[in-house]
Amino acid sequence: MTTSSTERRPAGADASALRVETNGIEVIPDEQRHGRPWQLFWPWFGSNVSIFGLAYGSYALGFGISFWQALLAGVLGIVVSFLLCGLVAVAGKRGSAPTLVLSRAAFGVRSNRVPALLSWVLTVGWETVLVILATLATSTVFDRLGWGGGTTTKVVAMIVVAVLTVGAGVFGFDLIMRLQAVITVVTAALTVVYIVAVAGKIHWHTVSSIPSGSAQHMLGALALFMTGFGLGWVNAAADYSRYLPRRSSGRGVVGWTTLGGAVAPIALLVFGLLLAGSSPKLNAAIGLDPIGALATELPKGALVPFLIVAVLGLIGGAVLDIYSSGLSLLAAGLRVPRPAAALIDGLVMVAGTIYVVFHAPNFSYQFQGLLITLGVPIAAWCGIFLADLALRRRDYAEAELFLPRGRYGDVRVLPLVALAVGTALGWGLVVNTYASWLTWQGYLLSPFGLGGKTGSWEYANIGVLVAFVIGFLVTFLADRQRVRRQESLPVEQNVGLLKTPA
Repeated sequence: MTTSSTERRPAGADASALRVETNGIEVIPDEQRHGRPWQLFWPWFGSNVSIFGLAYGSYALGFGISFWQALLAGVLGIVVSFLLCGLVAVAGKRGSAPTLVLSRAAFGVRSNRVPALLSWVLTVGWETVLVILATLATSTVFDRLGWGGGTTTKVVAMIVVAVLTVGAGVFGFDLIMRLQAVITVVTAALTVVYIVAVAGKIHWHTVSSIPSGSAQHMLGALALFMTGFGLGWVNAAADYSRYLPRRSSGRGVVGWTTLGGAVAPIALLVFGLLLAGSSPKLNAAIGLDPIGALATELPKGALVPFLIVAVLGLIGGAVLDIYSSGLSLLAAGLRVPRPAAALIDGLVMVAGTIYVVFHAPNFSYQFQGLLITLGVPIAAWCGIFLADLALRRRDYAEAELFLPRGRYGDVRVLPLVALAVGTALGWGLVVNTYASWLTWQGYLLSPFGLGGKTGSWEYANIGVLVAFVIGFLVTFLADRQRVRRQESLPVEQNVGLLKTPA
């Protein structure tokens, strides 16, 4: 097949979708690169159209802010955070490798194992949470229908969701792209059905009477939206653009990634705010079982379509997470085939689901706390990565991303220090009361004159933004000459090196 015909071929549009992807973290050769930037819309929309997005309306109002304040914070947080994903995705097109391999250009080959391991924890955590939500949603809906929502239902639901998630992760890129296109169409249509079915539960006079909160609390909601949406995906953003042809439009990559990721959460947020603001009882119930609480607002006849859209949307997110978590695990140094890495992640995911579903109720609050905790170092890493990308005028020397003695170095102290300092300062500027094991955070609010853990900046969570800024500025100011020296060196295209990932 010629190169031009390959570029016109939609991702996943042939029998390769039914084969196990053998590519791991190595560079994707030109003859395997296909598709167009607009096709990035499918995976990003399909993984963020989950009914769970409605729950963020409740989370935002929990900061003590009004509907309009929550809407502004949500739109800004969602769009800006997915814009960061779009920028990271450009690196995938330019470097032909997964996100946490391209990160070696900033961190060095072996020291990059630190952010790779961090990325693995975050993505495994997300996929586990999504499977938990799908299991609990099934149990709740079956219970309302009188079909029994007990242990047996939970076990069967968990097995079905886990098999679909792990199976897609094992088969890999082409099947995932095809699956996400189907999930996008089905969930978008059924979400509209859900919104129409519960529209009568909205009481604008109640929503509009919610009093306004402080600017600090609004900033806290902004940080939650950034960590809960785009910042939760930045470490995976290049994993799906790496298969695009090199000449693909960078603006198209940014635009379609941002649009695909942001459009569904914004629509769901608006409706979630209206629902939660209309009912204090529903608002409180969402914190315990987000999707189960939303299901209680439906007539029984609409419960089955609701369950389908809820579970499919959650699977869409879990599939992307398990694929990227496997790549992160390989980038961290595990020497196994990519499908085996996906299976390992699947076992961790199932173990976490069993623990939470059967032994740890009220997980939603701890989930929010975990998002803020992991969001801080991921924000610092994202700042470092994007600053390094902004400094580069040439594409990556792909073979040397796998060579400890190559131009990118082996162990680099500066980015590790920037990551550690950004994380330490960030954790010191967030207050985390969602779980007892997180109450140590916020230790810098008092020394910095911000009123301590009970002052006006208590829930502003500015540590996420501080961590990103520190990572970006340190790299952008200190690494300029290093990047110039790297780009002045000749590039050796040694195909053999591309097949021996470090």
